[in-house]
Amino acid sequence: MHGHRYLHYDVFTRQPLAGNQLAVFPEATGLDPTLMQRIALEMAFPETTFILPPETGDTDVRMRIFTPRRELPLAGHPTIGSTFALASEGVIGPDRDRLVFGLGIGPTPVSLEWAGDELTFAWMRQPLPEFGPLIEDEDRGGVAAALGIDPGAVTTGLPIQVVSCGLPVLFVPLETRRAVDAVTFELAGMRPIFARHRLDDLPVFIFSLETGHDDATAYSRMFAPAFGIPEDPATGGASGPLGAYLVHHGAVSPEGTAPMVSLQGVKMGRPSRVHISISSSSKDGDITSVQVGGAAVLVAEGELYL
Repeated sequence: MHGHRYLHYDVFTRQPLAGNQLAVFPEATGLDPTLMQRIALEMAFPETTFILPPETGDTDVRMRIFTPRRELPLAGHPTIGSTFALASEGVIGPDRDRLVFGLGIGPTPVSLEWAGDELTFAWMRQPLPEFGPLIEDEDRGGVAAALGIDPGAVTTGLPIQVVSCGLPVLFVPLETRRAVDAVTFELAGMRPIFARHRLDDLPVFIFSLETGHDDATAYSRMFAPAFGIPEDPATGGASGPLGAYLVHHGAVSPEGTAPMVSLQGVKMGRPSRVHISISSSSKDGDITSVQVGGAAVLVAEGELYL
């Protein structure tokens, strides 16, 4: 049996026992993808990452990301958390202001912010958004039923739409934070709607722009049972598309686009703050940059014997 060391981070938070859990295997050379998938299922966190030597000259490290059920080409909280892990391991230090991961989608840069020798914040650049299918008005009732809420709770001024910055997600706007908390998601109820629009079983991201006693732009939850994630406490891979969606549909003013905060995980008891920065062209309004950022805290480390 061989020991494989891992670090346990809580991501998109500065407080232990909040945010989104992540297992990072900082020295994963020798582990094949089938074993990586089995380890991710064993860890049972929303995602587990495996750090490998770079495969191309324009990247610093190769990273593979697994949910309990599948490998992902891109994800936000694994990228932010793994950046903090590499700082803790001494792979990067305060002389660096940039790190480039080799992900399934290709080179992915991360900007670094330091306070002395301590990494305090990381910004992940995501691909520019692709705006996918709109769910027609006649299907809004079916979406509401799949969410276990009244159709009147679904916002009429914004569309239900698929948006991707590397990973397609279905966005459903709700009127109130209370409606967001009331959701009881059923994938079986969504499948006929997915099928009518020729969509796979996508993650479903619900949010409200209702203001609260905080600085959050959006109050959100995310469900991805097809990925082995019944509910995710913080979803960086969906937060970039969320920001792009809000800018694209005029839900935030131009001066409010950088930065925004998605407050996620509250209903789960794991509040998470996902920062979003969207830049757009002053000439035509097209989105020119999507970034997701946050902090992470080390809460445990261990060794897996295989």
